[in-house]
Amino acid sequence: MELLDRSLNIYDYLTFAAIILMIVVLLAIILFIMGLPGRIAIARNHPHAEAVKIMGWMGFLAVVPWVHAFMWAFHDSMTVDLRRTPKEERDHVRAEIARLGGKPKAENPGGDDAGPQEG
Repeated sequence: MELLDRSLNIYDYLTFAAIILMIVVLLAIILFIMGLPGRIAIARNHPHAEAVKIMGWMGFLAVVPWVHAFMWAFHDSMTVDLRRTPKEERDHVRAEIARLGGKPKAENPGGDDAGPQEG
């Protein structure tokens, strides 16, 4: 095979393989970074883990929504759904995290997940 009146040798083929390998690695890194907010939210048992996950994937093109999803993944949301008691809400969040593939946190030994109390 010839290119520009020059025959291709092993070094040309190694160059092509290296370029393709670099493109594949770059795409893998981009995909890892895109899914990072969702994985963090699931690992932290975030009550809005699925929304963070979707925002991480969809917001990567515009960057600003991805940054917001990344910060949101670390934010401990204290959203209380008034339709359920705190125990039912906690059970619902644990079931949602299990559905997303994360491992829900174990119960506190005291049985109260109200968090730190001020006073």
